Amino acid sequence: MNMILIVEDDVNINEMLKEALEKEGYRCVQAFSGTEGRFVLSQERPDLVLLDLMLPGMSGEALLKEIRAKGAIPVIVLSAKDEMDDKVDVLLGGADDYVVKPFEIREVLARVQVQLRKSSGAKETKVLEHNGLLLDREEHQIYVDGVRLEGVTRQEFLILELFLSWPKKVFSKEEIFEAAWEEPFMGETKAIDVHISNIRKKLKTVSDRSFIDTVWGIGYTLSR
Repeated sequence: MNMILIVEDDVNINEMLKEALEKEGYRCVQAFSGTEGRFVLSQERPDLVLLDLMLPGMSGEALLKEIRAKGAIPVIVLSAKDEMDDKVDVLLGGADDYVVKPFEIREVLARVQVQLRKSSGAKETKVLEHNGLLLDREEHQIYVDGVRLEGVTRQEFLILELFLSWPKKVFSKEEIFEAAWEEPFMGETKAIDVHISNIRKKLKTVSDRSFIDTVWGIGYTLSR
């Protein structure tokens, strides 16, 4: 499930975007100032950012620079500024797209789909690897120090794929559930604990090393 960060100080627009995007199956995180958006980005890595320019606390232009410094997260700017020079400056500053307010929500949804499609095509790699743990997406196989891990279920593969995609991130049980089951989290965490336990047992059959750490009160992460 793709996560979208909405940085927009107008509460009505922010809520409208959140409601429309969630109906399309996206998970949304809201920020109502540039400073709040910056904080969210220090804790999360969204798949796409919808960014207003005229924000309290920290301007959208300044936040865009920080986002771009972190990597290739797609950014769609939403702004009432409709002069060509403004659009060109923002696009040259690192935005991937520019939508003028007021906008039709269908246009925003279409542009979100286009940017996510481009992003997934650019960042999808065949092999993910960290600390001797290797995941081959095409072969749908897991290897530990070159030894193939047997009996990995679909959910276990997706959990490890999530961890290996972001090896430094601590994932909540909600995030793990939504990635592995591809449906909204319903509050039951036991299934996650069981799957993590099973993954650890299978990893132990080929290596004595620990690959998954528990972060109490938060969730799980790959061992450093």
